[in-house]
Amino acid sequence: MPRGRKPNGEHALSNAERQARHRARRVTPPAAVIARTRRSAERRSRPQRWRDAVVELLALQAEYAAWLEVLPDSLRDSATAEALEAIADLDLTALDETEPPRGYGRD
Repeated sequence: MPRGRKPNGEHALSNAERQARHRARRVTPPAAVIARTRRSAERRSRPQRWRDAVVELLALQAEYAAWLEVLPDSLRDSATAEALEAIADLDLTALDETEPPRGYGRD
């Protein structure tokens, strides 16, 4: 009854030869080391982000108010008109006047 695989060569490999062949197959060139640094996704300070957000809100409110002005008369009583009026009527001046704290005792 045959046991195991038939030898590839003229004779069967010894244990040392088999181990050497296994180690040679497993040797791979070392992978290049890639150093990745984590970048902050947001580089602006919190106060700057606040000011940018307030400017964006004010610009959007102006766009919605302009949309409301050119809305056709047939849509004046619609849900769209109500939403546009609600946005246009918001008082965002308090947000514009608010200066957020700088933090860590730098107020």
